[in-house]
Amino acid sequence: MSTPVSSHGTRADRGARGERDTVVFDVDGTLVDTNYHHALAWFRAFRRVGVTPPVWRIHRAIGMGGDQLVGAVAGREVEEVHGDVVRAAWAEEFAPMLDEVPAFAGARELLTETRARGYRLVLASSGKPEHVDRYLDLLDGRSLADAWTTAEDAERTKPAPDLVAAALERVDGGRAVVVGDSVWDCLAARRLGLPALAVRTGGFSADELVGAGADAVYEALPDIGADLDRLPLAPAHPR
Repeated sequence: MSTPVSSHGTRADRGARGERDTVVFDVDGTLVDTNYHHALAWFRAFRRVGVTPPVWRIHRAIGMGGDQLVGAVAGREVEEVHGDVVRAAWAEEFAPMLDEVPAFAGARELLTETRARGYRLVLASSGKPEHVDRYLDLLDGRSLADAWTTAEDAERTKPAPDLVAAALERVDGGRAVVVGDSVWDCLAARRLGLPALAVRTGGFSADELVGAGADAVYEALPDIGADLDRLPLAPAHPR
């Protein structure tokens, strides 16, 4: 198991700020392996309007909402002139890849263990509803999660905290820990004053994730599962 990288004091310090009883999991890039599919779909979408950003730059923006990604990658003028066209093209390019998306190793097991220990479990996705349906199938999410979100549940996208806030509302505002794969997840959690655990499945470095607010960084999902007893969570009651 990899050693967590702490950025916000000791676990005792975090515990003093209040134990947590809810785990909010990001989905894309955290539980299902979609980030590079998304990067390729966005690349092809940009090419449709004659714009060819380097794929690495697109990857750096994955996890941010599509309403913000076009401008962040290609600039304000491209957003103003082509933004809606590029977003529609991304949806068309990504659709054929959806059946190729796998769950990450250990994803179902981590969700199962989290729920078995009594924590409220929310899947906070900003994906299109049809994409989220596919991911719920992959993860057995309908039986494991207390609630989930889609793109329709928040007006502002990450790094704004709206989606995480909407996820918490679904479980009556539990005190939460956020688990994500991108700097955007960590920034959203920080803006709500929530601790964040980051997994490197999104392709971001540990330093980047810590710099964005991650309390701990893990190489893979099974490493989080092995560390559940040491996370800033309340004592759970098995379900």
